[in-house]
Amino acid sequence: MTNDTSHLSWDEWDELQSPRPDVTDFDGIVDNAMSRRGFLGRAVAFGSGAAVMGPGLLNSSAAVAQTTSRIGFTPVPIATDATIHVPDGYSWHPVAKWGQPLFSDAPELDHQTGGDLASSDRVFGENTDGMEIFSVGHRQVIAVNHEYVNPKLNLPQNDGGTPASAQDVEKLQNLQGVTVMEVAEGEDGWDIVVDSTLNRRITQNTPMELTGPAAGHALLMTKADPTGRTVLGTMNNCGAGKTPWGTYLTCEENFNGYFGSPDQSFETPPEYARYGIGLKGRYAYEKFDARFDLAKNPNEPNRFGYIVEIDPSDPTSTPVKRTALGRFKHENAAATLAPNGQVVVYMGDDERGEFMYKYVSNGVYTPGGDTSTLLDDGQLYVAKFNDDLTGSWVALTPEATGMTAAEIAIFSRQAGSKVGATTMDRPEWVAVNPVAVECYCALTNNKNRGIKTNAGGDETPVGGPNPREANKYGQIVRWRPAGDDHAATEFTWDLYVMAGNPDVHDGAKAGSENINSGNLFNSPDGMMFDSTGLLWIQTDGDYKNEGDFAGMGNNQMLAGDPVTGRIERFMTGPYGSEVTGLTWSADRRTMFVGIQHPKAPFPDGEGKLARSSIIAIKRDDNAPVG
Repeated sequence: MTNDTSHLSWDEWDELQSPRPDVTDFDGIVDNAMSRRGFLGRAVAFGSGAAVMGPGLLNSSAAVAQTTSRIGFTPVPIATDATIHVPDGYSWHPVAKWGQPLFSDAPELDHQTGGDLASSDRVFGENTDGMEIFSVGHRQVIAVNHEYVNPKLNLPQNDGGTPASAQDVEKLQNLQGVTVMEVAEGEDGWDIVVDSTLNRRITQNTPMELTGPAAGHALLMTKADPTGRTVLGTMNNCGAGKTPWGTYLTCEENFNGYFGSPDQSFETPPEYARYGIGLKGRYAYEKFDARFDLAKNPNEPNRFGYIVEIDPSDPTSTPVKRTALGRFKHENAAATLAPNGQVVVYMGDDERGEFMYKYVSNGVYTPGGDTSTLLDDGQLYVAKFNDDLTGSWVALTPEATGMTAAEIAIFSRQAGSKVGATTMDRPEWVAVNPVAVECYCALTNNKNRGIKTNAGGDETPVGGPNPREANKYGQIVRWRPAGDDHAATEFTWDLYVMAGNPDVHDGAKAGSENINSGNLFNSPDGMMFDSTGLLWIQTDGDYKNEGDFAGMGNNQMLAGDPVTGRIERFMTGPYGSEVTGLTWSADRRTMFVGIQHPKAPFPDGEGKLARSSIIAIKRDDNAPVG
C-alpha cells in the first residue's frame, strides 16, 4: 500500500488495480434508451407509488396531494460542517466510538497511538457499517460490522499508516470484523454495557465453520485447513441482515484487497480476475502474514466473500459461513419468508456491472424448529430485468451453468454471466417492505454504465433499471414478486426514485419528479424499512457540494414514503462521512445510526482522531421514531 492510494474508495482502488476494458459500440444503445419516452413513461405502471423516471412524466406532487404524508418531521437543510443535524424536536448523542472499551480491562482510546495491540480486540472496532438489534431476554444487544480500517488513524505513528510489522497487521485485523455488545439506556442516554457477558469481538482471526455446497471442496483447502471446512476470520463486513430465528447475518464485501504477494512471479489463477484479486494488497498483510500471501496460500481468497451467520445470544458459538448464498462482494442480506415458510434472502453484489441475487431454502422455517440447514440447502438465483417492466429470477443450476454446485457457490459471478443476468449499477442494500409484498434495491452509481464492461466482460448497456449512461447519481429499483410470493421466479418492477440534480441539469440527470431542490442527494446506499413501512435511505456519495453535486452537502439519511413517492431529508452527517447502518430499539423510541470514516474530527472535536461511531437519535417527547 502506498500513501497516494490510501484515500481511494474500494471501487476506485479496484479499478486502479484491475482496469476494465472500454466499450466502443454502445452509442446507439444509449441514444435509443434515452429517447424511448414510451418506456420511461411506463415506469410508473407498477406499484402503488409515484415512481418515475425522467422529466415530463408523472409528477409525484400530484400523488402527494392525494395522500396525507406519513413523514412527520420537518426536513433539515443540507450541511457541510463537522457534526450531526436532526430535525427540530429530535436529539442525538454517541453510543459507541471506535476504540471505546467493551471490557473494563481495555483502556480508553489513546489519540496519539490509535490504541494498543493488546486491547484492539477488546474495544469497539473501526468503520461501523450494517447492524441489527436483538432482544436477549430483557437485554438489548447490537451486532454491528466493522467494514475496514483507516491505517493513517489506526497507526498514526507509522509513515502514511503503512504496517511495519506483524504486530501492526494483527492490530488492523482486530479492529475489523463484528462487535456484539449489550447496550442500555440510562439517565445520560444509551451506552455500552461494559463487561456484559454478551459482549464479543469477532475479528479476522476468529475461527469459523464453512458449510453448504462449497464446504470441503478442494478450492477451499489450505495447508492449515486440509479439510476446507474451517477458516479464520471474516473481513470487509459491509451490510447485514437478521434471520427469522434471531441470528445475525454479516456480509463480506471487498475481501479481494486483503491479499497479495511479494513474489511478483506468481501466476494468479484466471478466476482471480473476476474478483479483482491481484499481487498488491491494500494493507500489506501479505508482507507479514503468510495466510494472505497468494503464492503461499492460493486458495485462501476462495474462503472469503460469503455471508456469515452469528448467534448474538451465545458468545461461545462458532460463526458459520453459509456458502450456499454465493460468493461475491455481498452488500447486505435481506431475509424474509415466502407464504409457505421457505426462507428467502435477497442480496446485491456491490461492484459496477455486477448482479442481484436471491436464495430460496428448500426447507421451511418453523418457529422453534431446526434452522441449522435452512441457509445451506436451497437454490441460488440471479436477476434478469426486461425493458417491459417484467423480470425473472434465473436458477443457477449445474444444468444452466455447466458448473458444479460447489463451483456455483465459489464462483457465483461467473455463474451469473453464463445465464445472462442483468448487469446493475452497483446493487447495494436490499430492503423488504414489512407492510407490502415488495422489495427495493439501492443502485448507488456506475460511472462505467454504457462505457465499459464489468470485470467478466459482460456488456453494460443503458436501459431497464439502469437508464443513464455514466450514472453518477444512482437510483432505487423496486419489484413485486408474482403472486405476492417472495419464492416466485417472476416479478414486475419499476424505479422508486432516480437521484439527480434538477438545479443543475435538465433531462435524465435532473432525476425523477420526486427529486427537488429541498431533498437533493446522490449515491443511495444503505436502506431499511421501519415498522410503519417508511423507507430510510442512507447515502455514500460525493459531498463536495459543487458542480454536479451542488446543493447536496454532506452524506445524509432521508425518509421515503413508498405510497406517495415523497422523500425528505431527516439527518446530515459530519463532513467526509458515510451514513450507514440503521436499527431501532425494541420499543422503537430510539434509532441507532452508523457514521463511518468521518474526515471531520468527529465526535470528539479538534485535536482528536476522527472516530467512526454509532449514534442514538430520539424524539424529545420520547415518542416512537419510525
